[in-house]
Amino acid sequence: MRTSLVVDDSRVIRKVARRILEGMGFEVAEASDGLEALSWCQATMPDAILLDWNMPVLNGLDFVRQLRQQPGGHQPVVVFCTVENDKAHVVAALDAGANEYVMKPFDGDIIRGKFAAMGLI
Repeated sequence: MRTSLVVDDSRVIRKVARRILEGMGFEVAEASDGLEALSWCQATMPDAILLDWNMPVLNGLDFVRQLRQQPGGHQPVVVFCTVENDKAHVVAALDAGANEYVMKPFDGDIIRGKFAAMGLI
């Protein structure tokens, strides 16, 4: 079974994303900030990460930069899922190592489409 890590400081967003991803056949873990997510990845590297930008402790951009430096950190498909929608944010996310970018609010069709395009389903 494929695994996914949902990283967002909003419990509601994590629950919505979990429901969508479990419906797609993923085993899902959650983290409320980038530092917690980094620790989780060091223990068990997921196949995919759905990542928020604005979080306490360690934001999404810094998380993805650090993730890509970890052993196996090049492996997960990282999809930013955020309200930051200007071109500079999208470019910064992709330059830091993200594979895709999704705007909030999102739904199952959007996530399914991005994950399919990345070869995850």
